[in-house]
Amino acid sequence: MAFEYSITERDRPRTLKSGEIVIHHLYMLNYRDPQTGARRIKSFKRKKDAQRRAAEIAAEVALGTYASKRVSLTIGEVTEHWLVNCAGNVKERTLRGYRHVAGSIVGPLLIGTPRQRADYTETGEAPAGTKFKPLLGSMKVTELTTADIRAWHRLLTNEVGTFTANRAKTYLQAALALAAEDHNIRPPAMPSKLGRGRQKVKKAILGPEQVSILLGGARNDPERGIYYGFPFLTGTRPSEQLALLWEDVDFDTNVIRIRRMQELDGAICEMTKTSAGTREIPMSPTLRAMMLEWRVRCPRRGNELYRVFSSLGQRQAWPKPRTGGGNTLLYSNFRTRFWAPAFKKIGLPYVSPHSARHAFISTLQAQGIEIGLVAKLAGHANAVVTLSHYTQAVRGGEAALEALERAYASAG
Repeated sequence: MAFEYSITERDRPRTLKSGEIVIHHLYMLNYRDPQTGARRIKSFKRKKDAQRRAAEIAAEVALGTYASKRVSLTIGEVTEHWLVNCAGNVKERTLRGYRHVAGSIVGPLLIGTPRQRADYTETGEAPAGTKFKPLLGSMKVTELTTADIRAWHRLLTNEVGTFTANRAKTYLQAALALAAEDHNIRPPAMPSKLGRGRQKVKKAILGPEQVSILLGGARNDPERGIYYGFPFLTGTRPSEQLALLWEDVDFDTNVIRIRRMQELDGAICEMTKTSAGTREIPMSPTLRAMMLEWRVRCPRRGNELYRVFSSLGQRQAWPKPRTGGGNTLLYSNFRTRFWAPAFKKIGLPYVSPHSARHAFISTLQAQGIEIGLVAKLAGHANAVVTLSHYTQAVRGGEAALEALERAYASAG
């Protein structure tokens, strides 16, 4: 619907302190509020100012950005609104990370060494010789400009590093987007080409040929092979792998359900890193065979199967089974007792447990699997294409895992 208005002229008398009466000739912009329908009248000293405002309103209506009442919120307020909205959608540990980085948005920033900033965080007292610099927290969203964001990002890059600066920029962008949606605020454009020209360090991952060798070693290692082979066949995060229970493994439907995470202290959190992390992963033939074999050997909690990846317990003289197994396996122990020794034994270059996830994703993409499906299998919250075409059961997932199986088989 077109924005309709009229401009009329009016003489408005004003009495000065001296008692003299003067006449102000004004131009009145008359229109009905596009959102509420209420009658609005704005006065201007010049006709071209009234025409300019009418054109601005018409453009805002056409673009869908018109707001009948401009909400005057600060960056600190919209950031807190975003954090509150995140609560319940991400696990508590992730939310704590969000809040920590949000401090680099709101400020103030302690200018000093990393050690001094850490001391300030721990004690709340600023070390001698340091000073604070305000960030964006008290600035009105309506006054924030692209140049302000660029200058803020440059300051963070110089003081705390590119990684934190880029994370803070991502969170600021999310907070502004939510404010635009909930409060009808029109945020500024985010600056482009931030950090361009910097050499990005690539994460070391194994190629398909190396993964094939590793999986061959895992299949010949009935006691520990499943621990280091599993993430290459599923793309799970280490915290998701260590929290996996046998009730999550469904051999009838041939899927593994990812729906919880393990904290660093070993406690199980009944939610994944993000809501997108809750998913089902089809089992490839190799993984299914390894899981069936492991189910027979896996340490029990009492007499019942519980954790898929638990502590092995104490070795006894042959042929007696291990004792005291089936307990929580901490990530630190998983990495030092299961992960690292496997690479040394097989003769492959060491990579981190999380790199198995990168290898899984990279191999699927190289096999031509659609990026939306890859993102769904990996439990990513964001993807290049819309993920709404895929169900929770991940339609097409079986074909993707078959492609993964072929890639590793042909490389071996």
